[in-house]
Amino acid sequence: MNPKKYYRILTIAGSDSGGGAGIQADLKTFSALGCYGMSVITALTAQNTVSVSGIYEVTPDFIAKQLDAVISDIGVDAVKIGMLFNSQVIKVVADKLRYYEIKKIVLDPVMVAKSGDKLLKDDAIDAMREELIPLATIITPNIPEASVLVNMEINKKSDIENAGISILSLGTKAVLIKGGHTNDVYSTDYLSIKNANGKIEQYWFEEKRIETKNTHGTGCTLSSAIAAHLAKGFSIKESVELSKKYITEAIRSGAEYKLGKGHGPVNHFFSIML
Repeated sequence: MNPKKYYRILTIAGSDSGGGAGIQADLKTFSALGCYGMSVITALTAQNTVSVSGIYEVTPDFIAKQLDAVISDIGVDAVKIGMLFNSQVIKVVADKLRYYEIKKIVLDPVMVAKSGDKLLKDDAIDAMREELIPLATIITPNIPEASVLVNMEINKKSDIENAGISILSLGTKAVLIKGGHTNDVYSTDYLSIKNANGKIEQYWFEEKRIETKNTHGTGCTLSSAIAAHLAKGFSIKESVELSKKYITEAIRSGAEYKLGKGHGPVNHFFSIML
C-alpha cells in the first residue's frame, strides 16, 4: 500500500514567545487545516499580548542552513513568509526560494506588531519590493503596509484598488489588502489578481466585524491559511475566500476567551475544541 502524503507547508518567520502570532500562529493554522507545518526562524522576539520587549536576530547564514535542511529533505508544497526584519535576511530567503524553484509563496509583509512595535527595518522595504514581491504568488499587506509599499495614502475604496494595482506592478501574481485597520462595521478585504491573459480581476470579501481585543496574530493566521489552501490545490481566489471564513470563525471563537492583559490571540482550533 502506498503511504499517504502530507501537504507540506513551510513558514519563514519570527518566533512569538507569547504564542499568538509568528511561527506559533502559523504552525497552529497549518495543523488546524490538516497540513504538516515546518519552520525557519528568522528572529526571536520577547513578546506577549501587550508589547515586544526584545528582538534577537538570527544570522542570515543560519537561516540559510535551516532552509537547506528542510527543503532538501522534506520538501515543501507552499511557503508562507512573515517577519524577515532586515535586508540581508530578505536577500538570503529570496535566493533560496529561487534556487529550490518554490512556486507557491504567500508573502505577509510584517512591518509592525499589533502593539505598535516595529518589526521591519526601514532599509528592508526596498529589498522586499525588489527581491521578494516578484517571487510571490500573493502578498497580504494590511492598509498601513500597503501604503508604505506603494508610497501613497489609502483613505477610501478607490485608494485601495489603486494600491492593489500598484503592488501588482511590482511583479506578484496577486495582492490581498486586508481591511482590519478600518473603522467600518464590516471587515472588508480587497483581492486583485493578474490572470494568465494579463488582465486584472478584482474581488471584495466582506464579513461583519467582531467586537474583540483578541486580534493578535490575525494577519499571520490569514496568510498561513491561504498558503495551506494553495498547497491543497485551490485557486488564489478560492484560497482567499476559504481563509477569510477560517479567520473570521477563529476571531469569533477567540473573542470568548481571556488571555493576557492586551491583545489576546484568535482560537485557531475552534472547529475541534469542545
